[in-house]
Amino acid sequence: MKIGIIGAGNIGGNLTRRLTALGHDVSVANSRGPETLSALAEETGATAVPVSEAARGAEFVVVAIPLKNVPDLPAGVFDGAAEGFTLIETGNYYPQQRDGRIDAIEDEGITESRWTERQLGHPVVKAFNGTFAQDILDKPRPAGAADRVALPIAGDDDGAKKAVRSLLDELGFDTVDAGGLDESWRQQPGTPVYGLAAGTDEVAAALAAASPERPADFRG
Repeated sequence: MKIGIIGAGNIGGNLTRRLTALGHDVSVANSRGPETLSALAEETGATAVPVSEAARGAEFVVVAIPLKNVPDLPAGVFDGAAEGFTLIETGNYYPQQRDGRIDAIEDEGITESRWTERQLGHPVVKAFNGTFAQDILDKPRPAGAADRVALPIAGDDDGAKKAVRSLLDELGFDTVDAGGLDESWRQQPGTPVYGLAAGTDEVAAALAAASPERPADFRG
């Protein structure tokens, strides 16, 4: 499968490692240019490309960049993607730590994923946002394993979520559906599921225990 990854930090880099190891054709891009990704490309066999080419022909596109940088992506960045492609976003809003205040999130009370979807102009599935990057390499287990980790996902498009569940299963993880994007606050920073490496029952319980009030540490 052709997969484009925009962002080669901890999450994007380790997804590149795992997805290429599974035999997928991965194109990876960052804001600094493909020449800065030569080591990752050599290590994994992925193709380093400019951001504007990352989605070309891709059936999946992963956006794994700081939230504050999402509006800076090139116009038409997804124009060359495969018809019906699935878009995964891994972002979190860290107003005090990194992103600064984003008025729409603070004033309208929308989820960070809904804000991201508006910027990108395409339906998104939220995934990997509360996952430690190293767990992408260290935690995969076969289906049915007692210690298999479950990851929460959220999105409005059932077909897209089904595709993401299939990809996560291939990566070695179970999934728990957190609901639509307007329910994705259940997996935002500061919630019980954020950073939790556990099975489906514990993840489902953590999602159910979440509060819609954004913790003070994660408000601008």
